Amino acid sequence: MLGVTDPRPASPAAPAGREVGQLYPVAKAIITPVFRFGWRFHVEGLENVPTEGPALICPNHTSVMDSFFVPAVLPRRITYVGKAEYMDSWKTKHLFPAMGMIPIDRGGGSASERALAAAQRVLERGELFGIYPEGTRSRDGVLYKGHTGPARLALRTGAPIVPVGIRGAREIMPPEARFPTPFRPVVIRFGTPIDVARYQGRGNDRLVLRQIIDEVMFSIRELSGQEYVNTYATKKAEALPTDVAQVGAPHPAPSGNGHGAADPEASDRAEGAEGERPSAAAALAGARRRSS
Repeated sequence: MLGVTDPRPASPAAPAGREVGQLYPVAKAIITPVFRFGWRFHVEGLENVPTEGPALICPNHTSVMDSFFVPAVLPRRITYVGKAEYMDSWKTKHLFPAMGMIPIDRGGGSASERALAAAQRVLERGELFGIYPEGTRSRDGVLYKGHTGPARLALRTGAPIVPVGIRGAREIMPPEARFPTPFRPVVIRFGTPIDVARYQGRGNDRLVLRQIIDEVMFSIRELSGQEYVNTYATKKAEALPTDVAQVGAPHPAPSGNGHGAADPEASDRAEGAEGERPSAAAALAGARRRSS
């Protein structure tokens, strides 16, 4: 939810139209030394994050610490989405949005569309926006099927999607842990940006949306080394049928909190009509295993 290593001086005033993140510079200044002392960061592919202009940052999600670790290594400000339940607690109702979290109702409907519109405004300001394609934390550590929200945002704004693979965060703070374990390593790999320009004008095509997000999930799998399963992580979405789409050549990987939200678009419910079938990402992964 907050970045901690941007070397540029922060402006004391929030940009016009900013709904969240007023305390971002203060939080960054306080937390920077804590994170640098507390964990050993190994970062690859940071050059894949655009130095200016909008981009969607799409990491895997196995620990609440992901929402801190990814911004901790970014040289630019990033805004995240977070579950609307945080707005029910007096402890987080004002703090999380102040630090840059946009609350999103995982129940769908008009509230989710408003949150998606807020995310769109972040990208249209030329900033980074972080969203977990899986929709929530993976409690067992495997990589789940992605929701199409990031693809919709990319098509609406023209922003590239940067897949991110995180390793070590779950060992630092497992799902049931109350506090993170300090002094452990965490690896963060930023993949090659996925440009959706070739799909412009097809934002309502469910097969196109599925193709884009399958490509994102395949890249995340390569970056994180996780096992991929072709079902949704969220209970609500697990019963949803799936479209089959073909993905082009995978983007090469660089060498070397429950803060996520469910897909904000209710039309994800209409993906396909004949039950769960292998996605493009799963097919590619299986082909790779058979050829090895």
